[in-house]
Amino acid sequence: MILVWDPLVRVIHWTLAALVLGNFLNEDGTAWHRYAGYTAAGLVATRLLWGCVSRGHAGFRRWWPGFPGILAYVRASLRGQAKRTLGINPAGAAMAATIWLLVLAMGVTGWMMGLDAFWGESWLEALHAALAYLLLACAGMHVCAVLAMSFAHRENLPRAMVTGRKKAGTPAADETVE
Repeated sequence: MILVWDPLVRVIHWTLAALVLGNFLNEDGTAWHRYAGYTAAGLVATRLLWGCVSRGHAGFRRWWPGFPGILAYVRASLRGQAKRTLGINPAGAAMAATIWLLVLAMGVTGWMMGLDAFWGESWLEALHAALAYLLLACAGMHVCAVLAMSFAHRENLPRAMVTGRKKAGTPAADETVE
């Protein structure tokens, strides 16, 4: 077993998951809801900075294959031919980026709802709610994909995100994006 996910990545991942779920279940407009939302946006900003400076599997230069690589991986997954990756797979990278963008957009729209210029604007409240449901759908797809890949590759991916460790594979598996 080798260390793939460092402690910062794991703490951000699980804390963000808890905050998103908590905020979805919590009543809008409460102080807890606002602070949890701002904390979630701050965690995403921290993760983005860490991705820019990290040289490990958390670093973006190691896991962003571009849209052709993402599409190729999704097609291979649908055929049951997706290769195992040691770090994040291309579809997972795309989902992570989508989730992070949604969390940031929700942080901005939530902040805007507190400004005098946008107070009580129904379009902004509707946008914030739509982003929340889209985020929930993406989180659900993420969980389903993690379970599917865990089954397909006979590897407990949720445990890897808790411990940070995965079984070492072939050297090529570390860089596979197709």
